[in-house]
Amino acid sequence: MTDGVPAMRTLSVDGLVLEPQVAAHADEMFVVLSDPAIYEFENAAPQSLEWLRARFARLETRRSRDGSEQWLNWVIRLLDDRPDGRLIGYVQATVRADQSAGIAYELASVHWGRGLATRAVGAMIDELVGHYGVRDLDAVAVRRNRRSLRLLERLGFEIASAQRHADANVDPAEVLYSRRVAPP
Repeated sequence: MTDGVPAMRTLSVDGLVLEPQVAAHADEMFVVLSDPAIYEFENAAPQSLEWLRARFARLETRRSRDGSEQWLNWVIRLLDDRPDGRLIGYVQATVRADQSAGIAYELASVHWGRGLATRAVGAMIDELVGHYGVRDLDAVAVRRNRRSLRLLERLGFEIASAQRHADANVDPAEVLYSRRVAPP
């Protein structure tokens, strides 16, 4: 624990290892994040490998500049046909002081539809609840991204109220999902 904040841990679940993301992951993740199918609904591929390395290095601080948020980023390693596994995506959470967290995730398209994202995001949620004391989770997804919407629903998320959408200033093309977690 540093400054009262729990240290990130490596997580393992059913053939996956979630490693705390560091700049050294950038080379392998650049290949993963260059998959054009990932960007069908939003965002864009990293500008360059150097840009991604610099971004990952900044995120290694694990804190926002003002200290109000903890940034938890894990890369997902699939332990399948290679002894050391291979990176297939990431999961991330922004943890706030009020015991809430916003989550996000991304997997290379070749790994979609196999339950890997459900396992990885589920493992992250278990860690957020058990190790970081998170009680409220939210995620924003593009309304047309049916895969992402189904994933959130499988994990117990529900569409947030119209008032929460307004308060969070969610784009009309997106939907805010939330999940309340009971203390262990």
